[in-house]
Amino acid sequence: MRRVAFYAPMKSPRNPVPSGDREMARNLMTVIHEAGLEVSLASELRIYDRTGDPALQSGLRASARSEVDRLTEELPQDTALWITYHNYYKAPDLIGPAICRARNIPYVQVESTRATSRLDGAWSGFARDAHTACDAAEVIFYLTQNDLITLQRERFGDQALVHLPPFLPRTGLPPAGPRNGPMLCAGMMREGDKLASYRIIAETLAHLGGDWRLEIAGDGPARARVEDLMAPYGDKVRFLGELDPARMQAAYGRAALFLWPGVNEAFGMVYLEAQAAGLPVVAQDRPGVRDVLLSGHYPAPDAGPPALASMIRRLLADPDTRLARGAAARKMIERDHLLPAATNIFAAAVAPLLETQP
Repeated sequence: MRRVAFYAPMKSPRNPVPSGDREMARNLMTVIHEAGLEVSLASELRIYDRTGDPALQSGLRASARSEVDRLTEELPQDTALWITYHNYYKAPDLIGPAICRARNIPYVQVESTRATSRLDGAWSGFARDAHTACDAAEVIFYLTQNDLITLQRERFGDQALVHLPPFLPRTGLPPAGPRNGPMLCAGMMREGDKLASYRIIAETLAHLGGDWRLEIAGDGPARARVEDLMAPYGDKVRFLGELDPARMQAAYGRAALFLWPGVNEAFGMVYLEAQAAGLPVVAQDRPGVRDVLLSGHYPAPDAGPPALASMIRRLLADPDTRLARGAAARKMIERDHLLPAATNIFAAAVAPLLETQP
C-alpha cells in the first residue's frame, strides 16, 4: 500500500475544537484511505495568523523551518505523495513544498486560494508564501467555482486543476424524515461571520408571522449573543446545544426545512448534511454556498431578511414543494457529494503522480 503524508496548516484533523475545516480534513483522510493508500498525519504544527501580525508570521516561519528539518529526516522513506489541505494567506503551507523538494516526491493541494489582494498589507508575507506553495503543487483540487477563478488566472506551468465537489464521508444517504416539523439551523456560535448569519436569521424571523418553530443546533463563545438575538421569539425558538452525530441526524430528520444564510461560508458542510436528509434549504445566493445547493432561486444577500422570510413562508405553506425539493436534493447529494464520487475523482487525479514513484 502506497504511503501518503497529509498536512493541514490551519487546523489539524486531531484538533479538539469542532469546525468545518477539521471535518473536511478528516474527510479527506478518509478519501485517501478509500483510494487504497496509507495516509498518515505528517505534522500538527499550526501555521495560522488571524490578525495579520508580522512578528507572529516570523516566529511561525522559524517553527516551520525546524519542522522541515525534523521531517526531512523522519518522514518514512516509502512516502510517495504529500497532500496539504487549505493553503491560503492566513495559513500558508511552509512545510510541504520544502519536504517534497528534499525528498523528491509529488506535492498536491486541496482547497487552496490565491489572494492577490493580500500581497500588500498585514498578510503580505504569508500571502506570498501561500502563492509560492501553490506554485509548487502539481495538482490542486478546488472545491468551488469561486476558488477556481484565481487558481486558473495564476496557474503555474502545466499544473492540473481538478474539481473535487465538497462531500460527506458516507457511502449512502440517511433516512429522510417527513419534513413537517420545526425549521432547523445549525452553526458554531462565535463572533464574526457565524454571528452575522445568526443576526440575519433573527431579523428574518421578525418578518414571518403565523405559526412557526425553529430549532438551533450549535454552541460556542457567542451563545449568549445568539440567545439575546432570539429572545423576542420566546419558546418558538429552541436551543439544542452542540449535538453529536446521532442527535444531529435526528434533528435533520424531524425538521421541515434548513435555514442558514451562509455569510462568507467557503461552502458549508451543514448544507450537504441537511440535503442528504431530504431537507429543502433556505439560504442566500453566495459564492461557494451556491456550489452545494440544489439548483433553484435563492435570494441575493442585498435582498435581505424579507426575501428569506418570503422563501420560508412559501415552503412552510406547501408540503408538496418541501417534499419534492427535499427528494431532488437527496438525489443530487447521492450523485455528486458522497464518498464514492470523491474517491473516484481523487484516485484518478493522483494516479499519474504515484506512477512516477518507485
